[in-house]
Amino acid sequence: MTRPFFANILLGALLSTASLTAAPAQTTIPGASTQAPAVYRFTIGDVRVTALSDGTVPIDLHSLLRGTSQADADALLARSFTANPAEVSINTFLLEFEGRKVLIDTGAGGLFGPGNGGRLPEALALVGVSPDQITDILLSHIHADHSGGLVRDGKIQFRNATVHVGKADLDFFLDQSNAKKTGYEMHHFDEGIAMLKPYVDAGKVRAFDRSGEVLPGIAATLHPGHTPGTAFYTLSSRGAELVFIGDTIHTAAVQFPRPDVTITYDLDQPKARAVRAQAFADLAKYRTLVAAPHLPFPGVGHIARDGTGYRWFPIEYTNRAPAAAGPKGQ
Repeated sequence: MTRPFFANILLGALLSTASLTAAPAQTTIPGASTQAPAVYRFTIGDVRVTALSDGTVPIDLHSLLRGTSQADADALLARSFTANPAEVSINTFLLEFEGRKVLIDTGAGGLFGPGNGGRLPEALALVGVSPDQITDILLSHIHADHSGGLVRDGKIQFRNATVHVGKADLDFFLDQSNAKKTGYEMHHFDEGIAMLKPYVDAGKVRAFDRSGEVLPGIAATLHPGHTPGTAFYTLSSRGAELVFIGDTIHTAAVQFPRPDVTITYDLDQPKARAVRAQAFADLAKYRTLVAAPHLPFPGVGHIARDGTGYRWFPIEYTNRAPAAAGPKGQ
């Protein structure tokens, strides 16, 4: 996703199965609601996974979607009790294992302006993790709503972290001449340079040009289309698996029933369409647990076949207090 199509104010409430603090929501902007920081924790084998909400943003699907008519998109939205502009989550994920604290993406930071994303620091604080404790950051790609939290006011936000990213993305977005060569909007390159170059200069970027293990128990696979170096990350632990699929999908209401529909900011539209078709087919066939940055928070669940398209089944919400210890001797 990208900035020009985001409205200046949030147009709808963040409706989620989030674990929230007790603080009540307060309406600060007409027509929009500000929620408490949102987190949701679960485990994959020995790894604790925490979905962290960076906030939500409204997007104009009439301007963004490709391969469908406005009328057809509106009909699919209405079927899901939504309408254009659509409210889209920006989800990031924290993995904790073997002394590491790993972020999958960093949200939008300040790149979308006040009120639109940028709430990752609040969510991290809620779970008691400081930016300095983050050891690794795995970027699905270098668009602003995934890399925008790396730098704020010119300062590196995760000074002890190594950033892992597809080399093709790094090469593409750090070269402004690619804007003219491809017609891709210049702000993508300006933002990419602002977010990644400080880490490159500090020797804190590891770019990979092939699929394989990037950290113990985490494998990256490259899926060019949305961007040249888009990556999925597969977390495996004790026979359990979770796949982080990046911007394979932006709008559940439209792209699950119509996976052929693309979005303006797919750099290579045919490749992005093919990536989604193959990913959805495989994930549905093998009943793989999925984490997605733009599905309603926490963005974790399963994809299933539904006629010629697919359906989304979010994970069950669980909120149980720790079991109390029994009487001594029991």
